[in-house]
Amino acid sequence: MDIISRFREFFGGYEITGTIEHLIVGLGNPGGRYEDTRHNAGFMAVDYIAGRAGVTVNRLKFKSLCGDGALGGKRVLFLKPTTYMNLSGQAVCEAMDFYKIPQSNLLVISDDTSLPVGGLRIRRKGSDGGQKGLRNIIMLSGSDEFVRIRVGVGQKPYPDMDLSDWVLSRFTSQDQKLFCEILPKIHSATLQILSGDIDGAMKDANVRGQGSG
Repeated sequence: MDIISRFREFFGGYEITGTIEHLIVGLGNPGGRYEDTRHNAGFMAVDYIAGRAGVTVNRLKFKSLCGDGALGGKRVLFLKPTTYMNLSGQAVCEAMDFYKIPQSNLLVISDDTSLPVGGLRIRRKGSDGGQKGLRNIIMLSGSDEFVRIRVGVGQKPYPDMDLSDWVLSRFTSQDQKLFCEILPKIHSATLQILSGDIDGAMKDANVRGQGSG
């Protein structure tokens, strides 16, 4: 078996063909200042999933860093908006319009302060739950009917702490460990969602976690 065949076998045995069918978006803020902060959980998850598919998310397009490849037998565009969190919808809608991707083929991964670190929640559709990146996507796309994976980053430790200070803080070493442990589960859930088994992904992945919060 040649090296290309081995590579394809390792990453799922799929060859990249055809046009882009699915959009997988991780929400966060660009730049070193925000790297590895709780609010960038979506960025980190997309980097992990894309890395498992042999894709680097580093091409500038659609007001984003992006990369495309094969995942679960589907041609996928991985997207990390560089618009900053609150304007994420600009990047998402540009990419969806360009490739004519339907809302049903959009998956968004974001942080969730209502879940402890290590917690995971998947929803077919629904409100933004206070997450401003999701809010902007819903507002600009005109619909909340897209799948989202919400990754727990913990609740703020003190009631009077500003929420923005909390989400822009970096994980503690213990929370970082818990977050890294949930990444393979996010990857598995993404594969289930791409296969059309959203109910199975919700059943398998909706866990509370044990970290901060």
